[in-house]
Amino acid sequence: MRKVLILGPQGSGKSTQGKLLAQFLRLPYISTGDIFRTMTGKIKQVLYQGRLVDDQTTSEIVKKRLNQKDCQNGFVLDGYPRTLEQVKLFDPPIDGVFYLDLSDTSALNRLLKRGRVDDTPQSIKTRLDLYYKKTKPLLNHYRNLSKLIEIEASGSIEEVQQRIRDVVNG
Repeated sequence: MRKVLILGPQGSGKSTQGKLLAQFLRLPYISTGDIFRTMTGKIKQVLYQGRLVDDQTTSEIVKKRLNQKDCQNGFVLDGYPRTLEQVKLFDPPIDGVFYLDLSDTSALNRLLKRGRVDDTPQSIKTRLDLYYKKTKPLLNHYRNLSKLIEIEASGSIEEVQQRIRDVVNG
């Protein structure tokens, strides 16, 4: 597995698990959230309000990043695609999709503890609502392609990472 996508609700540990998996596989970790947070202006305002960056802009940013030399042998991708509409705009070649499954209560608690400026109770609720509306249909898409691997995201960072590595190692 060289081209991996990490999916899950906000707070499920996508960034933490994605970075650890990328280190383990010696591949670049690509996060749309990290890319967006370095940007200014309109994108920063959209994030602060708990909304998602529009699909066209996101697909262009991801396509440009995945075409860079360090991604030619694989990558761990976090945050794209999030919707079926994004898949239609740009469907990166993916070998496997890890879905980190976590309850809303656990997600809310984790997000409030990390203390980011865009993690207010209202913005978290908005993002979770958007997630269920827009992202969950993507799970069926990857399930139908036999690429979806569901991982229980509760427990320690090490426990979740071990579940992922067990799948990677067969």
